[in-house]
Order: sequence, then structure tokens, then C-alpha cells
Amino acid sequence: MKIRTEHPHDHQEVFNLNYKAFGKREDESRLIERIRKSDNFIPGLSLVAELDRKIVGHLLISKATLKDGNEETEVLVLAPIAVNPEMQKSGIGSALIEEGLRRSKELEYGLVFLIGHPSYYPRFGFKPGRDYQFDLKQYNVPNDVFMVKELREGDLLKVSGELLYPESFFK
Repeated sequence: MKIRTEHPHDHQEVFNLNYKAFGKREDESRLIERIRKSDNFIPGLSLVAELDRKIVGHLLISKATLKDGNEETEVLVLAPIAVNPEMQKSGIGSALIEEGLRRSKELEYGLVFLIGHPSYYPRFGFKPGRDYQFDLKQYNVPNDVFMVKELREGDLLKVSGELLYPESFFK
């Protein structure tokens, strides 16, 4: 398996993969399209897992804002991640997440947030966001599914505030 940066010629295959992985609905596939067209898109953080020249997984990490009063900090959000349903639980998702986090750190981002399964993401170092004075009001989710991962030592304690997902998540 090879993990690489997504290319424009991959877009339809990525759309189809997300459609299939999310129960034959287009929501996540359309979200990816909106993020790609936004200022929050970071091309090097749209990753595909390829096996035998077929895309079997996709991960997207994009920019968001942490707002605390008048202070704003640029952070990252991981969403969505998809693996071909026939190949789930084979390490593809883990490999995508690890590579995405590695690249995010190389780009010198300090924090990555997500909304995800509380028993899956902690293995990558994600922790409940509200435990670190972060809030999320745009989505009504339990504390244990709103998570943050520190990429730069000390960043969890340097900032606080409300995570604001960009407009592309809500159109």
C-alpha cells in the first residue's frame, strides 16, 4: 500500500470511495468538494491510500479557527476519513492518520481537532477537547467525541477557546 497526496485526477475516485464508505450517501463527498474550493484547503493534507493502483482510503485535514475573545488561532480539523468498506480494519485508516499527523506537524501546525469515535482516536494521541478548555458549539456532540491532538509540545496549554469549523462544513 502506498500513501500519497491526492491529485486532481483522483477526485472522482475519492468521491466514489467516500460515497461507498459512508453508506451510499453523498454528504462527505460533497464536503470534500467544498473544502477543496475553500481557503481552508491544504493540498498536501488530502491523502489517498493506494493499493494495486486503486484508491482504498482517503483522509482530509484542513484549516479551522480557534477563537478566544478577540484572539484567533489557526488550527486543523481532521474530517473526513474513509476506507473502502471491504478493507476496513486492515490498517489503512491508521496509516492515513499517522501520515496526516506527521505532515501536519511538518507544516508546523500545533493542534488537530476532530469529532470521532472515542475508542479509536485516542490510540493516535487524541484527547477530549473540553478537558483542555476547548469548546465546540457548532455541533452538539458528547465530550468524549470532540477531541484534540497536540502536535507541538505545550500548545494544549498555550491556547483555549471555541473551535470554529469553516463555512464549507455547513453549506
